[in-house]
Amino acid sequence: MALGIIGGTSLFDTKLLGDAKEIEVDTPYGTVYLLITTVHSQKIVFIPRHGKDRNIPPHRINYKANMRAFKDLGVEEIVGVTSAGSLKRTITPHSLVVPHDYISLCSIPTYYDDRLVHVTPGLDESLRKRIIEAARVLRVKIIDKGVYFQTFGPRLETKAEIKVINDYADVVGMNMASEATLATELGLRYANISTVDNYAHGIVAEETLDYNKIVEAASKSRENLEKVLLKLINPLNATI
Repeated sequence: MALGIIGGTSLFDTKLLGDAKEIEVDTPYGTVYLLITTVHSQKIVFIPRHGKDRNIPPHRINYKANMRAFKDLGVEEIVGVTSAGSLKRTITPHSLVVPHDYISLCSIPTYYDDRLVHVTPGLDESLRKRIIEAARVLRVKIIDKGVYFQTFGPRLETKAEIKVINDYADVVGMNMASEATLATELGLRYANISTVDNYAHGIVAEETLDYNKIVEAASKSRENLEKVLLKLINPLNATI
C-alpha cells in the first residue's frame, strides 16, 4: 500500500524523495503533478501542494484533484504537512503539532456538488498515533494534540481575527481542513503534521510577516520533520 504525503512550504527541498519519478495524473477535476518514489521498500506518492514551480497560491490549490489523484493511485493513508502560525505563546516557532481536530468557517470544497450527502469530518486517530509514536521514539519534541483553524488565503489574518479565534484553536493555516474533509469523502485516512513557523498576527510583538520569512522559518523545522516522516515510513530505520 502506498503512503501519500502532501506538503508545501514545510517540505521544499526535502531529502525524503531521493530519485523520485515525476509524473502527471489526470483526474476528473484536473491534472496533478506529483512524484513517486520508494523509501525502504515503501512506495511514497508525494504531491507538492503549490505545484512543480511552487507558484500556486493557497486559494488556487486544486484540492479536489489532489485528493482524487491519491485515490486513483491506490493510496489509502495520507499525511498532510502544513505550515502554520501559533495561536498560543506556549506553542513556539519550530514546534511540530499533530492536530486532533479542526475548524473552518470558510467554504470547503466537496465532491458532493450534485448530491445531498453529509459526511462527518475528522482526522484518522490511528495514523495520528503512529506519527506521535514515531516522534517519541526519536525523542523529537512533538505536540500531540491541538485544533487547527483554517482561514482563506492568500492573505494572513488580521489581529482582530486572531483575537477571535485564539480562544478556540491552537494553530492557524490555510490548507488542512480542505484536505482532511475531501479525504474523508473519498474514504481515505488523513492525519496532519503542522510545522509552527511563526506566531500568528498579534500574538507577540514582532516584525511584519511575509511569505519569504515563513519559508525561511519552515526550513529550520525540516530536519526533525523528515526524521519523523522517515520513521513513520519505516519504523525499523530512521536514517535519511
